Amino acid sequence: MDKRKPKIIISVINDLVTDQRVHKVAQTLHMQGYDVLLVGRLLKESLSLSKRDYQTKRMSLIFTKGLFFYAEINIRLFLYLLFYKFDIALSNDLDTLLANFLVSKIKRKHLVYDSHEIFTEVPELINRSFQKNFWKRIEKSILPKLKYTYTVNHSVANYYNSEYGIKMQVVRNLPKSANSFSETDKISFEKRTKTIVYQGALNIGRGLKLIINAMQYLEKVQLVIIGDGDIKNELVNMVYDLKLSDKIKFLGKIPFNELKSFTVKADLGISLEDNLGLNYYFALPNKIFDYIHAGIPVLASDLPEIANLINKYKIGIVTKTRNAKELANVITHFFSNDNKYKVCKNNTLIARKELCWENEEKIIIDMFNSLKVN
Repeated sequence: MDKRKPKIIISVINDLVTDQRVHKVAQTLHMQGYDVLLVGRLLKESLSLSKRDYQTKRMSLIFTKGLFFYAEINIRLFLYLLFYKFDIALSNDLDTLLANFLVSKIKRKHLVYDSHEIFTEVPELINRSFQKNFWKRIEKSILPKLKYTYTVNHSVANYYNSEYGIKMQVVRNLPKSANSFSETDKISFEKRTKTIVYQGALNIGRGLKLIINAMQYLEKVQLVIIGDGDIKNELVNMVYDLKLSDKIKFLGKIPFNELKSFTVKADLGISLEDNLGLNYYFALPNKIFDYIHAGIPVLASDLPEIANLINKYKIGIVTKTRNAKELANVITHFFSNDNKYKVCKNNTLIARKELCWENEEKIIIDMFNSLKVN
């Protein structure tokens, strides 16, 4: 008789459409023979999910933000986990941890925690002391009790080690090597000399207002913004007010399995995060790795994890400026320096051979295989 495959339930609060990290983790565990269920939420504007090898479930909620939203999703998640048969729970980020922790204790099941960021240091909580203290109390009461944890980079891991004395392993959110693609995958953007792409959440602190302002000083360049978020309407209005609608396009949210066809078309990828607290200071955004695998150079903020990566592999430029006109000059100079641009572009093709999920997933495989399941 074949041994029963261990059941893993993975939980996250997004709608699963664009979250590449949880998809890759779920796929890796599925390929290792685990029975995987990925649970998220369903929004009114959520796109349909593409067919996946593992099971998925999206919960419809009454509330979409604020205290009632977090309360509702944790209560719903708690009840679902309580009555769903599983062997291992994988919680993604602090906003799903409480429900996972309580049920894992009640049912005496393994709990693994994946921290995508320093949750209590996100810009949205910086000036909201009550909310920040609430999440900090949950973090402080649970994290020191967890045995199996991992996070997105060494700076975040060191932070949690310093705060709580826990040794988190590091699993960077790298694309699969199969996602490196050729010029034949290109789609057509509006014809211009150069295309800059931003992909990711349209939230505060992402440098989006900075690059939009810089577009006023750039000629024969278009900016393509892919994603959705809290400040999208504000950005759209800003583009309209500056009369930049012919130079800046918003493509909205695009499923990750289609995203590569857009990214590869660009000439430069941007990651211009502001230094808004430790979460952004230590960030190593997923989009940077997507740019690398698309074979395009990167323009990024001078933040430690980002700068170290770009300088190590020589795949782009790092800038300290937060001035729109100066940023435009940096971009113009980079595009006009053909030799430097070509070197950076060629280096992305070298870097992506090392920076791939196939190398990173070994840490997850070893961790889950070490868990003894009855």
